[in-house]
Amino acid sequence: MEQRLEKRIERTAWFIRYPRGLPFALFALGMIITLLSIFNIEMNDAESRRLELDRDTTALASELRRKANENIAYLNAAASVLSVSGEIDDREFTQFVSAMSAENETKGTLGMGWAEWARADQLPRLDARLRASYPRDEPAVRPRPADIKQMMAVIVLIEPQTLGNKRALGFDMASESVRRAALLKASGTGRPTVTSRVHLIQDADNPNSSGVLIYVPVFGRDARGRLLRDRLRGFVYAPIRVQEFLESVEMRLYDGTATIALYDGPPTPENLMAKTDRPFDERARIERNVMFGDRTWTLVATSNARPGLTLVSFSVLVAGTLVSLLLMAIANLIIGRASEDREVLESLARQEAIRNSLTRELNHRVKNTLANVLSIVALTRRRSQSLDDFAESLNGRLRALSATHDLLSQRDWKDAPVREVVIAELAPYLDIADSHVEVAGPDTALGPNDAMSLGLALHELATNAAKYGALSTPQGRVSITWRLLSPELCELSWREEGGPPVTTPSRRGFGLDLIEKIVSHELRSPVDLSFGEKGVTCVLKVPVRTLSEFSLRGGGQA
Repeated sequence: MEQRLEKRIERTAWFIRYPRGLPFALFALGMIITLLSIFNIEMNDAESRRLELDRDTTALASELRRKANENIAYLNAAASVLSVSGEIDDREFTQFVSAMSAENETKGTLGMGWAEWARADQLPRLDARLRASYPRDEPAVRPRPADIKQMMAVIVLIEPQTLGNKRALGFDMASESVRRAALLKASGTGRPTVTSRVHLIQDADNPNSSGVLIYVPVFGRDARGRLLRDRLRGFVYAPIRVQEFLESVEMRLYDGTATIALYDGPPTPENLMAKTDRPFDERARIERNVMFGDRTWTLVATSNARPGLTLVSFSVLVAGTLVSLLLMAIANLIIGRASEDREVLESLARQEAIRNSLTRELNHRVKNTLANVLSIVALTRRRSQSLDDFAESLNGRLRALSATHDLLSQRDWKDAPVREVVIAELAPYLDIADSHVEVAGPDTALGPNDAMSLGLALHELATNAAKYGALSTPQGRVSITWRLLSPELCELSWREEGGPPVTTPSRRGFGLDLIEKIVSHELRSPVDLSFGEKGVTCVLKVPVRTLSEFSLRGGGQA
């Protein structure tokens, strides 16, 4: 059973050696699986957002191109009508624009205007026409040209007549470099031309607003209706406020799921024309080129998903953390139970070892005691004259053994002080009023076997003194003293005086054999026994042992 317990303890030792390792390992494993799951969910979500953003951005770019082409188509139609007309009439222009605006209502497109192409020497006529068309506003051409030969593109008509559009009346668009470049390009190619980013006259009170202008040239025709490219009459144009234009298109396709920015050319800060007022999230970014007339715009769309985990990822994180903590708690319970089981197993193993040691010690003590008893019985039988003599001698000697046994039992068989062994064996002769025995010596402890051997020797000496020696007369005295010769050896002296005359015995009795043979053999030292005239003297040397030497057999020395 002891071997099985030891094997079971060894099997569980690794589990108990690091009691916090397994719970934390399970918690770490659970959190790693949770984090990997969250990472996978977030990656899939980001890819899904990217694909959705790519699809919507493509649709938005297509819508921007469609709106641009739509505006250009209306301007081309207006240019065709105006090219065959004589003098452009204000009323006819208003009716034409109103009819087309009913079909093309795009937020951000501020309307349609007519800019007459003329030399600077035509200023008086242009001023007169402006005042005739808009008598309440009294517009005039501006800025005034410095050279009368300079060509101008003066806005003389614009619809609808909003407050912002009226600000543009009389403005010479050829006076500004960006507009002039687009005007010259349109007249040279005969095709619609879009300006780069400009600040519209309509947005004079909003300096941060960006806009563009679409110009379509209007040429005169000959009698056969053929277009004359050398007879440029003017330009029909559409001012576009880019921010409103972008928002009108974006609102149809997005529901606040992305941030849109529109650039005139490469996506650099100085080229930014408009963007939706939402935060950027660079994790999902899509760029598309948009042909707006003859210019290339860049459309940049970024997901405006809130930073942090999605709802699904957050739920997985909470669930994974709870499961990991639960596994950690279960592991702690298991390890706690295993620790308790291990303690029980170790206690059982210790108890088993103690039982085995006690059994071995008991066997040893019993064997020693039986050997002593057998020796005492054999020697007593050989030296006894009769059965009664045998019984009496045997009874006394066994009582001596019993007294020492009782003394050792009271001290749990650990040790026996010399003084208590002497008192136990000479108790019948210790009279408090008139003691015949003198006991003196330091505190010295003996091992169990040595105490029993010393007890037998003292019993034989006391019995002999009671029958024939100092204890047989009232005047007799016995002196028992001991001293330490070394920390490991004690010398005990027995001296008798005042008794009958002592003579050396003619034959060896049992007591002499017991002391000189059995006791000296057990004490592992010779016994000096002499019969002097004053009395018997006996000197014994007894080993002194430390307490650790009295431990149970199998765990220490006996």
